[in-house]
Amino acid sequence: MFRILFRLYLVTIVSYSAAIYLVPDLVIKLFHERFVSYNLDYSRGLQSLIVKQFHGVPHEQWPGLAEQMDKEFAPLHIVLSPIDDADFSPAERQRLQRGEKVVRIGDWGWRTLAVAPLNEQTVVKMVVPPDPLDVNLLYWSINLLIGATMLACLLLWLREHWRDLERLKGTAERFGKGQLSERTNISPRSNIGSLANVFDTMASDIESLLNQQRDLLNAVSHELRTPLTRLDFGLALALSDDLPAATRERLQGLVAHIRELDELVLELLSYSRLQNPARLPEQVEVSLDEFIDSVLGSVDEELESPDIVIDVWLHGQLERFSLDPRLTARALQNLLRNAMRYCEKRIQVSVQVLAHGCEIWVDDDGIGIPDDERERIFEPFYRLDRSRDRATGGFGLGLAISRRALEAQSGTLTVEASPLGGARFRLWLPNVA
Repeated sequence: MFRILFRLYLVTIVSYSAAIYLVPDLVIKLFHERFVSYNLDYSRGLQSLIVKQFHGVPHEQWPGLAEQMDKEFAPLHIVLSPIDDADFSPAERQRLQRGEKVVRIGDWGWRTLAVAPLNEQTVVKMVVPPDPLDVNLLYWSINLLIGATMLACLLLWLREHWRDLERLKGTAERFGKGQLSERTNISPRSNIGSLANVFDTMASDIESLLNQQRDLLNAVSHELRTPLTRLDFGLALALSDDLPAATRERLQGLVAHIRELDELVLELLSYSRLQNPARLPEQVEVSLDEFIDSVLGSVDEELESPDIVIDVWLHGQLERFSLDPRLTARALQNLLRNAMRYCEKRIQVSVQVLAHGCEIWVDDDGIGIPDDERERIFEPFYRLDRSRDRATGGFGLGLAISRRALEAQSGTLTVEASPLGGARFRLWLPNVA
């Protein structure tokens, strides 16, 4: 927001400065004849008096009179000049030859030179000197004060806009982080009141739709679990009977499918619960090395190949750290299961505690993740093409659940290339102590 205000002020200052320099010249050029006639009228009386003074004495005394008048009229300069002086433009010389007076226009339309003919050969010039430095400084001070006043008025006018825009920005940030009940509460009388009202309406609609979606997902998931449990129980009873080998094999396949479907329902319920912003994460101080050991122990039995090695690297002295054990463990379990599916032989878990938070990396030596897919893999039900088979399994919800589990604790989950050759998932949890 400060950058916007700075740019506005910069544009205002540049525009004002350009206007001071360019606008007067433009106006003078457009109305040059009017300015010339005005200055001729303005200086006619003084020029006539000066001409009378010269005509009142002999021609030989004109230089001395000019010198005397120059002193008396100071800071104006009274100078005699021939009519064919090279300083005159052709147009000015023609006017003087016709016996007409001449003026020159300077800055802001003020005359800098007034010339009156004395005879056919000589003219008297009244030269207006430039303003002294202190007077120029005073003029520029006036311009600066006018500009400062304009900026101060602009600041007062923008103050309310700034306050309301900051409120709108903060509300949008909190809403984007899952606090769906957030509203701007900006008065309709505000200059951005209509914008705030549109935002609040949009936020209410989004909150309503997400709540409906979550409620529907919960209801469907719960309703599915009951018949799935009954089917699993019925097939288990059927398998207890003495059945032909082919029938038993088909029933065991059905049981596997039902249990896979039941696992999907559980994943959907977990994902739905993490969408509820009203549930605040639990903060428990844990010993990180013991916590990592417990998570590894919970997934150790799921290792399909005995050749897979899981290394744990503890950087520095690990202190106790406050986190939600349930959510963090769920995120780590999903990442470890993902690494087990795609690694070749090695998985590495690294932990480091910093002053402002905790970092956990999960590396594998698998085939990695393409750059253009690294953000999409966290979308619900999204799986890479090479993973859409029964060999690797999964429903495409594990990574989405892991990210939501960390975001619920104001943390982050990102993916990058691993030094082992595969993928590196980086978990970040802030220090809330």
